[in-house]
Amino acid sequence: MPDIPYQRILLKLSGEILAGKNGSGIDPPVVTYFAKEIKSVYDLGIQVCVVIGGGNIFRGGANTQTIDRVTGDYMGMLGTVINALAIQDSLEKHGIPSRIQTALSITQIAEPFIRRKALRHLEKGRVLIFAAGTGNPFFTTDSAAALRAAEMNVDALLKGTKVDGVYDKDPVKYPDAVRYTKLSFTEAIEQNLKVMDMSAIALCRENHIPIVVFNFKEEGQLARVIKGEPIGTILGG
Repeated sequence: MPDIPYQRILLKLSGEILAGKNGSGIDPPVVTYFAKEIKSVYDLGIQVCVVIGGGNIFRGGANTQTIDRVTGDYMGMLGTVINALAIQDSLEKHGIPSRIQTALSITQIAEPFIRRKALRHLEKGRVLIFAAGTGNPFFTTDSAAALRAAEMNVDALLKGTKVDGVYDKDPVKYPDAVRYTKLSFTEAIEQNLKVMDMSAIALCRENHIPIVVFNFKEEGQLARVIKGEPIGTILGG
């Protein structure tokens, strides 16, 4: 579909988004919503990769007072695998073939990450779910998303959040906060805007991958972003 600007995407979501109102764990209706949103773009013929965090199950960096940071980060990676399995189950119940590839070796339930094999899955029309981050402690799933986006040669990295873009300050605390429609990577880094980790932004800048930040919780927004509608905030250049 030449009129759709993004033919291959990587969707990055936080693990917390799967928790729904519970704040932790996995809320089945939210997982179903997730699958329906993916289906809305999959049915357009878009090739889809997904990276999801594990914060709804365990946040490694937030527990360093009681658990060693490296151990905590590995626990967080395993949390992303649990989330990936839930997403895969829901996708396939909606008729969408999918594969999970992990940065840690868990061959009983998922393939190890192999770039050539991953590209072949996309070509065959399968949704790819990347789990276990980069497989290394001290790196977040934002960094994993940017890394996989570069490896998969995606047209854009879409970051689904609970707000409708990037603001100059916290829109929850400040009613006069202004939303950016476009930002350069340099501006985002210099202003220390909490879009993604600085390392993730730098990696996308180096590989010329635009980042689109949008409200994933609003139904239909993912498909609108794919079609190029002026939604959210675009980082690029």
